[in-house]
Amino acid sequence: METKNKKEKIKGRSRGVSAGLVILVCAVIAFCLFQFVFGEPSRFVNNDPSNHPLPGDTLALIYKGGPVVMIILTLLFTVLALSIERFIALNKAKGKGNLINFVANVKRQLQSGDIKAADALCSKQKGSVAAVISAGLKKYEDMELTKEDLTKEQKLLGIQKDIEEATALELPTMEQNLPVIAAISTLGTLFGLLGTVLGMIRSFSALAHAGAPDSVALSTGISEALINTALGIATGALAIITYSFFTGKIDNMTYAIDEMGFSITQTYAEKHR
Repeated sequence: METKNKKEKIKGRSRGVSAGLVILVCAVIAFCLFQFVFGEPSRFVNNDPSNHPLPGDTLALIYKGGPVVMIILTLLFTVLALSIERFIALNKAKGKGNLINFVANVKRQLQSGDIKAADALCSKQKGSVAAVISAGLKKYEDMELTKEDLTKEQKLLGIQKDIEEATALELPTMEQNLPVIAAISTLGTLFGLLGTVLGMIRSFSALAHAGAPDSVALSTGISEALINTALGIATGALAIITYSFFTGKIDNMTYAIDEMGFSITQTYAEKHR
């Protein structure tokens, strides 16, 4: 019953922004930018998007990269949006104060035997880490007050079980949307290469039908095709950086939870010989 109540509590909490909705919105934004900003006729020779871009107009050059650019822009905007969302969500999960100081203060209160004060620190800190530690502290108190005929080992297992259950319920909220960012780290580069290959095919096909080789047209076509590679690599690199950054933050929080879980069980074992 207690576990069910915990699950309902977590279920009722906001789980963050849906990645599917973010991708849809980013796709609409990418389409509008591609069609109405990058493809604005005044950016091209004779006000015709089918002609070459005006000299020095980078946005028009990106437009000439073809429809694959829209997909890459969608992935790029998705990484940016989800990165902002995860930054806010993980800061909330960490809590209000410094995590290292919080863990040290809770351990100090725990060692002195003041469980109420340790739990009060969790209530003040808030966030996922504090919620897990608070669950362990409450179970600690329950085991001290229980009238059930349980051995010391059974009580320790009860404390560990509650901490593990609370961790299992909180961890998905911290890791939400990170798999999408991880997938984009690969997809961005692949779509960039795809756009480049398609652009090269178009360039050489146009030369084949034109008869005599035109070095200017060929170099222009290649530069347009390589726009996809540049955008794809930039998107993939950004996704890798943000994914590594956020997984590092999650690791720090899980290390804090593991350290406090160990401290709670060890303190109980030492004080109840």
